[in-house]
Amino acid sequence: MSTLTVSLVQTDIQWLSPEANFARIEQLLEGLEDSDLILLPETFATGFAVKEQGVEHHAEAAIAFLQQCAQRFQAVLAASILIPHEEKKANRMVWCQPDGEICHYDKRHLFCLGNEGDFVVAGKCREVFELNGVKFLPQICYDLRFPVFQRNHNDYDVMINIANWPAARRLHWDTLLAARAIENQCFVLAVNRVGQDGYGTEHDGGTKVIDFNGNTLDSVADERPGIITVLIDTNKLAEYKSRFPAYLDADAFALT
Repeated sequence: MSTLTVSLVQTDIQWLSPEANFARIEQLLEGLEDSDLILLPETFATGFAVKEQGVEHHAEAAIAFLQQCAQRFQAVLAASILIPHEEKKANRMVWCQPDGEICHYDKRHLFCLGNEGDFVVAGKCREVFELNGVKFLPQICYDLRFPVFQRNHNDYDVMINIANWPAARRLHWDTLLAARAIENQCFVLAVNRVGQDGYGTEHDGGTKVIDFNGNTLDSVADERPGIITVLIDTNKLAEYKSRFPAYLDADAFALT
């Protein structure tokens, strides 16, 4: 087990304007303290423009930007982008390491109300990433509503959820994040955007770090861009699980 410094970036994503979004993120990262992991929101380069033709062609520039930042800050940069995949797109979280290696997770649960599945291919694999001995379960936005997929088999320490979660369902965001932390005995790193997207959907933030007891350790102020940097101590998590090993009583099952 180990300690890690994580930075969470909440930003107002400009619709279909990658260069403007890169510039805004660079401004937010100016003077950043040393971090091991920097998280940006879902579809950070373009907004949640799943219906727009050609949006996936910005993927190469977005990955290059993340790799640049990873090298500059000597930290893992993680965010989701829309990339070409089969006949549609994938909503892919890319995990860019400073050594140039990239891991990825494709969003599993697609938002039927927004017809995301008409434009995006659902991911098939549950992934776990590792950084300095700490294990992370990556999730994207709507995944948050499906706890079976996120069930901790004692195989991760930290759940990540990066999102474009609407302000209209903010109570759900806050409640489900705390529930996922408590039931899975893990830290939760949650990153959301602010502002209005190109479809008129409002977002008010809610970027925060939650511990295994459901307590918010730090958060970004609502309705404006910002960044927080938090020390995650997984030694405390291990001590808690040794005192209260609820995971030992979990139901056995397999995903198909």
